[in-house]
Amino acid sequence: MICGLMFTFTQLSIGQQPSGTEHHKLQMFIKTRKTRSYILFFIAAIFGLSGCNIVKKESKTPVLLKTEIASQAELINEVNRFARVGSMRAKMDLKFEDNSFAQFGSKEVYRSADGEVVVQRPASILLKVQVPVIKSDVAQMTSDGSQFRVAILQDGGSGKFKKFVIGTNNADYSKLQKELDTSNGSAIVRNVNAFANLRPQHFTDAMLVRPTDADHLYTQSTTYQIEEDITTGKKSPLRSVTRGYYLLDEFLRQADGTLTITRRFWFDRVGGLRLARQQLFDAKGEIESDIVYGREGNLTDTGEYNNLPLRIQVTRLKEKYTMSLTYQTPETVTIGKTYPETAFVLQNTWNLEELDLDKKLQETLADTPAASPVNTNHNSATRFQ
Repeated sequence: MICGLMFTFTQLSIGQQPSGTEHHKLQMFIKTRKTRSYILFFIAAIFGLSGCNIVKKESKTPVLLKTEIASQAELINEVNRFARVGSMRAKMDLKFEDNSFAQFGSKEVYRSADGEVVVQRPASILLKVQVPVIKSDVAQMTSDGSQFRVAILQDGGSGKFKKFVIGTNNADYSKLQKELDTSNGSAIVRNVNAFANLRPQHFTDAMLVRPTDADHLYTQSTTYQIEEDITTGKKSPLRSVTRGYYLLDEFLRQADGTLTITRRFWFDRVGGLRLARQQLFDAKGEIESDIVYGREGNLTDTGEYNNLPLRIQVTRLKEKYTMSLTYQTPETVTIGKTYPETAFVLQNTWNLEELDLDKKLQETLADTPAASPVNTNHNSATRFQ
């Protein structure tokens, strides 16, 4: 349009006479020679700046970070380096996030707490949750690899909802979850079930990475993600980056010859090789646990366990929660000690009311009315006719 106007006014400036109609319109628009001069100057300036081309604007793109090269053997070695930890005892800061937007006990007590964790292969764990400062136990929970036990020692109220919860690790309590949530509107009662969902065995594979073995197949691939580095300034060119990862997928061959994914490891390739994430899958290929490993440091004061994550974040998508575990004093962590099996079977020494989730689930299923049979007699009258 600007170029067209420039052509029109150029015609006038060199004395070309427009037609009668055009002359009348131009005379209405340009009333004086002075006004016409200003317009010509303005258009000429635009013409000189733009050259009648579209003005180009710079747009920033995430910085592509330089990536390192590694072989599949190196990735497997890094997994097995993590797997050197056979047992551990540590004081940790615990932060709970309820992804279902339901309250988890007393917010001040349960959302941020102190914790003591003891884990031992293959799948044993003891977890104590304590109120900060006064160090009073909120809950204790154990898993011996097949069953879990949870003692709820504080409920943020009168104490009448304290429970000793017993359940099976691989059981599906989703129907029980719905029954408890709808049968009683008390938030504290629902928190009893929330503690059952916070199964201690969810953290064993996060803290004790299982080694690779010959029973599984492994494949290596790459992926890139656009990420925002909140540690840099908002105007920094490194605020938004494209980071490269190696993926190491673990598969189990089934009897019919098909492959089922069991684990996926993410390795950060920027500035070296770092295990940044581990995803665990169920038999249907759905993600059970999404585990993110934070910055690395040294555990114990022996110098034998260096470059291990100082923060672990476990997200359980089905149970709708995230728990972050951060070592309070990494140098005081104990690694390699053998604990008796009885340490991972919690006893009800508090004489709490016991809640057996397996029995409760059976009762719930028994009380569920069976579906009404479908009437296949087309001669029978119905109220829909």
